Amino acid sequence: MGILSRASYVIRSKINAVLNRAEDPSETLDYSYEQMRDELQDVKQGIADLTTQKKRLEIQKRRLEENVEKHNEQAREAVRQDREDLARQALERKKQKMNQIEELETQIADLQSTQDSLVEKKDELQSQIERFRTEKETMKARYEAAEASARVSEAMTGASDEMESTSRAIERARENTEKMEARAAALDELEGSGQLENVMDDRDEIDRELQSGRMDTEIEAELETLRQQEGKAPESEPEPVDADAEPDAVDADVDDEAVEAELEELQEEESEPEN
Repeated sequence: MGILSRASYVIRSKINAVLNRAEDPSETLDYSYEQMRDELQDVKQGIADLTTQKKRLEIQKRRLEENVEKHNEQAREAVRQDREDLARQALERKKQKMNQIEELETQIADLQSTQDSLVEKKDELQSQIERFRTEKETMKARYEAAEASARVSEAMTGASDEMESTSRAIERARENTEKMEARAAALDELEGSGQLENVMDDRDEIDRELQSGRMDTEIEAELETLRQQEGKAPESEPEPVDADAEPDAVDADVDDEAVEAELEELQEEESEPEN
């Protein structure tokens, strides 16, 4: 890996460290969604509590209304018995109950208004949560896609740097291989022409000539031995005859028949008449 590749790798590592320390949008969106759901649950719980309180007031109102009816019966019975004091007392209690009923009705109406408002807010919040959930999932998908794309780009960048180094290594290997192949071809050519032996032979010219002469002599001696063993020894050539030498000094191995034939031929040439 070259200097630039190492520098690029260091820079990418630092950038990734910074990004890893940054806020993860997916976690933030999930947290916000859970917070909104909790708020919705609180609103629902508030509506339930408010409804419970309203029901209690309505039950209390019905009891007061029953008491009002009871006091009416008491007042009528007291009048029939000429007990105006009891009738008056019953009517007073009736009036008190009716005042309490009016207060309860006001409270119940307020609770109902608050309940209606909370229900509207609950419905609106629920709609917002549903929209937010859809946007959240979309945003998370986009973020994950961008993150995956960044990882692929980073991997491709690193692979490009590695491929560059690998390409240079392959190119150097190719050059070395071509040099070695050329050297091997040159050596094969020198060996085929016999020059390789001369190049590698450290003897001088005189030594080589002497060695060649010794080899020729040894080969001729061995060849002569083989001829003698096989009965193929060549006939010895006749030695030249000295004209001044005595006839007795001529080699006894001369072929007499050949000499006689040649003598007869000369005599015939001498006896032929001249034209």
